Amino acid sequence: MYVVWAYDLARFEHFKLFTLYSILFGCYYLILKQVQLKEQYLTYLAIGLRLVFLFAIPNLSQDFYRFIWDGRLVVSGLNPYLTTPNDLMVSQPDLFPQMKLLFDGMGPLSAGHYSNYPPLHQLPFIMAAIFAKHSIIGSVVLLRLLLIGADFGILIFGKKLLKKLQLPTKNIYWFILNPLVIIELTGNLHFEGFMLFFFVMALYFIHVKKWHLAAFTMALSIAVKLVPLLSLPLFLNKLGWKKSIRFYLTIGGVFTLLFAPFINGDFFENYRATIGLWFSNFEFNASFYYLLDWGLETTTNLKLIHGMGIIVVSFIGLQISYQLIQNKTKTTALILTVLWVFTGYYLISTTVHPWYIISLLLLSIFTPYKFVQVWSYTLIFSYFAYNQFSVDENGYMLCLEYLPVLSFLVWELFNKSKLKHH
Repeated sequence: MYVVWAYDLARFEHFKLFTLYSILFGCYYLILKQVQLKEQYLTYLAIGLRLVFLFAIPNLSQDFYRFIWDGRLVVSGLNPYLTTPNDLMVSQPDLFPQMKLLFDGMGPLSAGHYSNYPPLHQLPFIMAAIFAKHSIIGSVVLLRLLLIGADFGILIFGKKLLKKLQLPTKNIYWFILNPLVIIELTGNLHFEGFMLFFFVMALYFIHVKKWHLAAFTMALSIAVKLVPLLSLPLFLNKLGWKKSIRFYLTIGGVFTLLFAPFINGDFFENYRATIGLWFSNFEFNASFYYLLDWGLETTTNLKLIHGMGIIVVSFIGLQISYQLIQNKTKTTALILTVLWVFTGYYLISTTVHPWYIISLLLLSIFTPYKFVQVWSYTLIFSYFAYNQFSVDENGYMLCLEYLPVLSFLVWELFNKSKLKHH
């Protein structure tokens, strides 16, 4: 099934995509329900399934073209935060090999904006540009091997943390073998895996009271993707005020050092504007945002998206405040609060690509809640928006995705005490 997915599938082939994913998800569930299977064999299976994708060009996302572009741009001596592909194609159309091919592949949306990938995210791109500067498939293979390595790191530190928390180490395979994780990270080359590798390391070091290492690895996680920033206030109860101040200062220092080589000219303004686009311009696969927007537009003829930045910040601020008031200090409680904050963020966000919720999937294996497992399956309906030459979202598909997830979440919340006992 994975061979067919990797080498003989286009994202507009909706029936084929849904059928393959459903079979893969069913196999995943049945395999992990086999109690007698040793974890060693599950590890071999996880690595083997990822290697199936090794020479495949990503078929559900075109982001990798921009990854390769940014890497070659940096190696050519230019700053990806100071120039857009559109401008560069006009001023220096022959700057590096396969420039036109990469430009056409990334699409007009990416080509019109500055890079939004933080500095550590850029490192694999630069490595690909150095070792495969004339080959797109060579760059893809290198990026894929790095992501497989990151997944293996998540496996190791995830197991270590589960063991320390006296939870079944087999829980990690509900993440590592999940088809969404394999397809979106290894298959489509999304770097949530890199972010989560450092993030789970930070959680492990927090639990074993090595907060200096936790701060360093948390900074690395944020330097891959900015999402872990949302979790930082939640460490306050775990560390206390004095350690928290040093924890946050260390993170800030490491993060600043990683960004330092790129800080020049209009860097701050360009990066702020690029990040702001996710709240004020882009809409895809949202849930409560679409409902609120529909209500506002129906009653007032106004568009909600222009005020979403303030709404999201306010909502997350209230969520974090509520979680801090609980004053829970156990690591399991910390992980659960991060899960709730991240879940709230993605439920109100204007853009929710399938790979975004992979962070929720990892956090959930340390908790008794399984609604993210349901979401990791129903997210396949978001790909029904992609036609051969256009993107057209369907309200029925959104209902098929979100109603089972929200229903299961509500059921789990009402049965909270039973879940904890189990």
